[in-house]
Amino acid sequence: MAVKYRDYYEVLGVPRNATADQIKKEYRQLARKHHPDLKAAGERAQAAERFKEINEANEVLSDPEKRAKYDALGDRWKSGADFTPPPGAGAPFEGGTVDWDDLGGFSDFFASIFGVPPETRRGGRGRARGGRGGAIAFPGSDIEAELPITVEDLLHGGKRRIQLEGGRGLDVEIPVGSREGTKLRLAGQGEPGTGGAPSGDLYLHLRLQSSNRYRVNGDDLEMDLALWPWQAVLGAAVRLETPDGAVTLTVPPGTPNGRKLRLRARGLPSRGGARGDLYAVVRVVVPEHPSTAEREAYEALRKAAGAPADRPAEE
Repeated sequence: MAVKYRDYYEVLGVPRNATADQIKKEYRQLARKHHPDLKAAGERAQAAERFKEINEANEVLSDPEKRAKYDALGDRWKSGADFTPPPGAGAPFEGGTVDWDDLGGFSDFFASIFGVPPETRRGGRGRARGGRGGAIAFPGSDIEAELPITVEDLLHGGKRRIQLEGGRGLDVEIPVGSREGTKLRLAGQGEPGTGGAPSGDLYLHLRLQSSNRYRVNGDDLEMDLALWPWQAVLGAAVRLETPDGAVTLTVPPGTPNGRKLRLRARGLPSRGGARGDLYAVVRVVVPEHPSTAEREAYEALRKAAGAPADRPAEE
């Protein structure tokens, strides 16, 4: 039975100036999504109609000559010109067999989507059958997800346990040298295929969680170093916890607030084996509730500096 015309650009969801590559990409995605073999029994009839519609649109728009005629006719097509699919176009969802010879040149492109070997597309008996039970072999779709990680994961690597659909657990290896946005591929952990075709892959995008201690800047790490005013003015030797353990850091006399003190090769490791640096950022703090003796000491310091009590010192 002839199928009444629909705007084929609308069917594929592409603009009228779409390139051949855009049309091919959208067609492949829609064909995978609406193939009747991938639907439950109660949804197959509706999927078959949608699948037929998608194929009709692609056959016209992927052929330069047919597309030119279609664009030229315009409203005549929209007003109800009939389109009759080529013989066998419904075969992919009617019994699971495909007559590739009847489909003509379109068969090569169509068959490539569903994993039909090239040698079965033409010649021989002229018929191809997919996987088990006559279903067309259809690879599973890939899945993409985010995996939250910590600075410690970036520093040391290691394994993270994730839960897949169905409650199945999977250990994911986080390689040393990973960064925010690194994509990990887990082969065969995506959507299952049909008709004996392989499953898709699972892609995990690493997303760095904020840290109360460290800030990441490329390969380098930054952390705050709290100093009392007299430590910043007079200098001091302070104990600092780093990713590699505690160290004694020398603070030079006259260190201003905000200065970065560098500790070499204590930052994030790279895949080449090198490491970034760790920067201790000075944050001068003052006592919130100074004692009487402390207030007297600060008052003496103010007088020694010759600074007035009612305005800040001049720069």
